[in-house]
Amino acid sequence: MAQLKAGDIDRYLQKPDFSKAVHLVYGPDRGLVAERVKKLAEKSGVDLNDPFSMIKLDMDSLSADPDKLMNEAYTISMFGGSRLIWLRGVANDAFFVKQLERLLNDPPQSCFCILEAGDLKKGTKVRDLVERGKSGQAIPCYSDTSRNIASLVDEVLQANNQTIGLEARQFLLSQLGADRMASRAELDKLCLYNYGKSEIQLEDIQAILGDASATSFDAVTDAVLSGNLKQFDIAITKFSTSGGSNFQLFAAMMRQFQSLDRMRGEMDASGKSASAVVASARPPVFFARKAAVESALNKWSSKAIRAAHDRLQTALLESRKNSQIDINIAHIALLGLTVQSARRR
Repeated sequence: MAQLKAGDIDRYLQKPDFSKAVHLVYGPDRGLVAERVKKLAEKSGVDLNDPFSMIKLDMDSLSADPDKLMNEAYTISMFGGSRLIWLRGVANDAFFVKQLERLLNDPPQSCFCILEAGDLKKGTKVRDLVERGKSGQAIPCYSDTSRNIASLVDEVLQANNQTIGLEARQFLLSQLGADRMASRAELDKLCLYNYGKSEIQLEDIQAILGDASATSFDAVTDAVLSGNLKQFDIAITKFSTSGGSNFQLFAAMMRQFQSLDRMRGEMDASGKSASAVVASARPPVFFARKAAVESALNKWSSKAIRAAHDRLQTALLESRKNSQIDINIAHIALLGLTVQSARRR
């Protein structure tokens, strides 16, 4: 199959195989898709500023003029040299599928096609054709892993001759990753803010990434665990108005209570203190959240933690059934847990 594994993609992009006429770049991370398409275009050797060599199209223009792609692909350059067609918004349109089959079975001479698409599911005709075609190469773009984000941080900081301490780095990594383009933009903004200083400090990140972290789950989670009703109201309002996903918030809260269940079980079995269990936790608890987690472990019993997890699971199911009021369901469920936590003081 002509699809790269995640670990091979960056290496391939350093030296793409342009003997393959069609490259399909797709995935849910639109920022990463755009970044990789740009790298491919730059590596093609085509002058991207020459309108005769670089042709940008989109699916809307093809719908209006279905022959345009074929005419451009099989036209011989007047001045010689290679040509590049960059097609955006690729979808599974029937007329395009037929054109794609021709491009793969009868590759045009000295013309490369880069197809930029969103999240194409496995078995989608466009994706299937490219993956199976000898003249095609599929490049998936899924959300960054922690390793990808760490590499991106290193890349941007090195380019700006800046360093970062361990605790500040850990916090920075926790704020990035939803979208590659957004992550890179936030890193560029941070480096610009820190211009003239050699090392990025925690307070620099907190100052400049305030908007990026507005939808962070930590503020809501810690307010619930600590039973701080005032802070909960502020955090949930900020989360909701910033467009945060209620499903992801429920998922984050459930993971937190699962983690608490494991740590509380260790406390009960070994007799260790909450601070000792948190200190040895794997994955490690972020330093800024240790106090909140230790406090929760001291207040919540294993039975109460599991009941809270079940309550969240029930609320999640209800929110999926009633999507028009999902924010209200989330608010009520989390407020109830915050009140419960406050009473456990």
